[in-house]
Amino acid sequence: MSLNPSQIANEKRRLLHHEADVVVVGAGIFGCAAAFAFANQGRSVLLLERSLEEPRRIVGELLQPGGLSALQKLGLGDCVKGIDSVRVDGYQIIYHGTPVDIPYPENEHSKRPVGTSFHHGRFISQLRRACASQPNITIVETEVTDTITSTCNLQVLGVKSRTTNLETSDKKEDYYFGDLTIIADGYASKFRKQYIKRAPVVKSKFYALELIDCPLTAPNHGIVILGSHAPVLLYQIASTKAGGVRSYFRKIVLPSLPLQMQPCFEKALEDDKIPPSMPNSFLPPSTQGEKGMAILGDAMNMRHPLTGGGMTVAFNDVVLLSDLLSPQRVPSFADTAAVQKAMKDFHWKRKGLSTTINILAMALYSLFAANDRQLEALKSGTFAYLARGGNCRDGPCSLLGGIIKQPFLLSYHFFAVALFSLWMVMRETIGSVLGFWKFPLAIKESVLVFWRACVVICPYIFSEMRP
Repeated sequence: MSLNPSQIANEKRRLLHHEADVVVVGAGIFGCAAAFAFANQGRSVLLLERSLEEPRRIVGELLQPGGLSALQKLGLGDCVKGIDSVRVDGYQIIYHGTPVDIPYPENEHSKRPVGTSFHHGRFISQLRRACASQPNITIVETEVTDTITSTCNLQVLGVKSRTTNLETSDKKEDYYFGDLTIIADGYASKFRKQYIKRAPVVKSKFYALELIDCPLTAPNHGIVILGSHAPVLLYQIASTKAGGVRSYFRKIVLPSLPLQMQPCFEKALEDDKIPPSMPNSFLPPSTQGEKGMAILGDAMNMRHPLTGGGMTVAFNDVVLLSDLLSPQRVPSFADTAAVQKAMKDFHWKRKGLSTTINILAMALYSLFAANDRQLEALKSGTFAYLARGGNCRDGPCSLLGGIIKQPFLLSYHFFAVALFSLWMVMRETIGSVLGFWKFPLAIKESVLVFWRACVVICPYIFSEMRP
């Protein structure tokens, strides 16, 4: 690819002087997508990453239809090709051995949207290759250690980093400057404490295990197994392999799996070293008020991975951000007032999708990991509600897949589930006409269940309303 004079000048500026229009810290999901989007707008980009080796973690394997659509809008749709990715048509939930299929609902063209699943590391490598092919991006393998701030107006000017010489193993300090610095260094961000007042709350942990040639009960579906234990997720991440999230005890998870999966799971337990656990964290989004800098991606907003919504939020965030910071709206990132206004708009405009997925993920985890009688009632009600089909199934699945971006619709279905659960509690408690004397007990239990539903969802709703 031949470069025009402006691109050649910007490349020299990046390589020799370590200067660009934007410095992006972290070449992960959000960082790569943001770097690529800004480069496509003609911006000069420095993309900094501590290690460019392919990640080996099993995390973030499912891209919902709403995320795949955003990826295609960014011009990165080909990144899911050539990595043995698998089409995803919806979900199957297995509750105490009883399955219910939840396909993605048909759109206005009578076509069902699809998602995709893959090896996380292979996908990240594809995103980095796409960035490397962009003439406006320079990728540097270096460990960012701190931000550089002007003492005059407290504006972030760039970052400090530590670069290792591969031949001598010596480390030297480097400096990278940009009119805008985007920090996207993931769930364990080293800069979060410095710039964001809120801290993530770890709700639980998960363990991952790769099952080889495992027969699935529902190929091309995400599978959620529910019972009296923590939720178990199964994603097919290659055409000949199935990936699963393993609970911590062999005696609990193994018996809960469908019979055809159990031999593969047992073999994986014997052959594979169990990887370290990963935290499942909740971090509400925050407005970005710093001059010259924004913290984005998982460093700014996290939700439980149960619904596989993280990448969907990230890619849609990049689509929105690149529009709000387009050259037509913000000709230069040096105009900090214009950038700050765009970031404020970004915080509120993203909420149609992010609020829906954040609340859905956290509420469903609370129900599916039920640890008391009322939550168990709500979990049973959720399964029965979805099993009814029609809008009871299609509405929640559209929200789950990032297809519909309406928080109000989420509240509608959540409280519909709660009311349906009350009806089930009343029916089970009274039992028959002869059980009318249990009516006061049924009323009491129903009130407790509804109150528990409010306690589950309301804190997450309030957290999304805060600036």
